[in-house]
Amino acid sequence: MRHLTADARSVELEATTVRALIDQLELHHPGFRDALLDGERLRSGLAIAIDGVTTTNGLLGVIPPGAEVHILPAIGGGLAS
Repeated sequence: MRHLTADARSVELEATTVRALIDQLELHHPGFRDALLDGERLRSGLAIAIDGVTTTNGLLGVIPPGAEVHILPAIGGGLAS
């Protein structure tokens, strides 16, 4: 999604929830909301990791001060027999 951030590898924003983070991303880098959301839900195929832990709370995931957040493609699959 670096094409939305003028090729920046990371951005620093203040937000306390994933939803607030997406709002801040959209404000500073238009296009993020459409890239991340399908209506009011995180697009399928995406996952949010906060300080290295994938959140299971979706847009309500809490972001503590100073946390590092990553937007990741969801990883599926399992063991093949």
